[in-house]
Amino acid sequence: MLPILELSGVSVTRGGAVVLRDVSLSIGSGEAVALLGANGAGKSTLLRALMGLSPVADGTITFDGQRICGLSTEARVRLGIGYVPEGRRVFPGLTVRENLDVAGPSSAAERRHRREGLYALLPQLAERQKQAGWQLSGGQQQMLAIGRALMAAPRLLLLDEPSLGLAPKLTRDVFAALAAISGQGNAILMAEQNSTHALSVSGRGLILRDGHVAVDSDAATLLRSARAV
Repeated sequence: MLPILELSGVSVTRGGAVVLRDVSLSIGSGEAVALLGANGAGKSTLLRALMGLSPVADGTITFDGQRICGLSTEARVRLGIGYVPEGRRVFPGLTVRENLDVAGPSSAAERRHRREGLYALLPQLAERQKQAGWQLSGGQQQMLAIGRALMAAPRLLLLDEPSLGLAPKLTRDVFAALAAISGQGNAILMAEQNSTHALSVSGRGLILRDGHVAVDSDAATLLRSARAV
């Protein structure tokens, strides 16, 4: 499996403190990877660094063979990296369809094509496409946030705590959607506290401790191991 994302010796500092140190990892094209670890381990910072939202102090990030550390967030999205930040952040006054369209391409025909494909993948959004964002449940808003990221047709989807604050049933719905997205060939890197759910839809897991990768193992092994707790 050829890597779509590679990090080599990546370090990130904040306020003089080292948040990530010497992080090296790779994600294959179409691979789903769970990024695990306690609060403060550096999971969100790693995703933000991949999107250009947290500056890298040292090391390199390569996406699809191209070094991207000097690129803006917008340029990274154009290259094919999608991002669903913690807290969903949908536009509450816009309808589901409008939330999707603002993230789509300029061509109306291409927006419609991507939206229809998205509705087939996430039928919950099709059923509620005329509802405003504020009318949706937390789980439905998370689906919408994921769908909005997919409107840019990313090859790598980054998710920060997709199950945060969701009831168990809604959590299961969100991870079922992520399994479907992975099944279509999208690479996924998700930072998640719920290790069982994250590993159940991933082929591999990474555990961050104190800002570095302490464990890199297949998901089945981690599911059987107390290290994933």
